[in-house]
Amino acid sequence: MQESMQKSVKPIETPCRKVCAVDGQTGLCLGCGRTLKEIGGWSGLSDTDRRTVMEELDARMERLKKLGKLGPAA
Repeated sequence: MQESMQKSVKPIETPCRKVCAVDGQTGLCLGCGRTLKEIGGWSGLSDTDRRTVMEELDARMERLKKLGKLGPAA
């Protein structure tokens, strides 16, 4: 029974890039764009809520880039 349970568990999708540094001005992680609250509660969010956050991340990362938080433009 344990083997069948392990096969049915799907991994949680995450935007984590293992660059965990939160900008004090914006409150956003410089690696993924999530807030500390979102990062801490990620595994407890529903798939729908995680998807909603993930849809906002490109815009958040662009904001960080425009603010000069991600270093010099490549």
